[in-house]
Amino acid sequence: MSAESGVPTFRGHQGIWKKFRPEELASMEAFLRNPALVWEWYAARKKIIREVEPNPGHYALARMESLLPSFTIVTQNIDNLHRRAGSSTIFELHGNIERNYCIDCGAPQEEERPIPSSGTPECNECSGLVRPDVVWFGEMLPEDQWEGAERAIESADVVLSIGTSGVVYPAAGLPVRGKQRGAYTVEINPEPTELSDWMDEVVRESSAAALPALVSALERGRG
Repeated sequence: MSAESGVPTFRGHQGIWKKFRPEELASMEAFLRNPALVWEWYAARKKIIREVEPNPGHYALARMESLLPSFTIVTQNIDNLHRRAGSSTIFELHGNIERNYCIDCGAPQEEERPIPSSGTPECNECSGLVRPDVVWFGEMLPEDQWEGAERAIESADVVLSIGTSGVVYPAAGLPVRGKQRGAYTVEINPEPTELSDWMDEVVRESSAAALPALVSALERGRG
């Protein structure tokens, strides 16, 4: 979904990982080896995300939350666009680039603090190294976010798999798990994915096109 707002994807033809090796920038080992380099890259990413806006797909999901008795977003995106669009029940499996925290004391850090000339922000509590609050390669998903996602899948009647490649686990297993527990599963993606064969229905459109149409149908049904 983020690509339709202008956020570079990780695995598309113009994905970020086509330009950089992941292990050079998105791991704790890389951060400890050269925190200024990692922060330079994340500062560029943060700038891109600040300059983009939620697209019609994000706003459609926020509208669905107001139309349905129970609605949950489980996302691998770190750009905070769902929340900016108005959604409130969100589990962010890979973190949020608009948050930071200290690796020494764990204290959350203000997002708007300028990066010092050294290139590495320091904790305002203990002067330790500050890092982006995102999940890097080799790290576990946030326990509270994963458990919330599991609860949502376990109780879901309908699961929409939107715009995901279906190759990053454990998140990619959630739609299949929902289907196995009796949910009706729908994939919304212009291209086939690893999950396509598991879906009850496949919509080969972008989320920005398909989701507003789905919202319109829900609103007509309520009328």
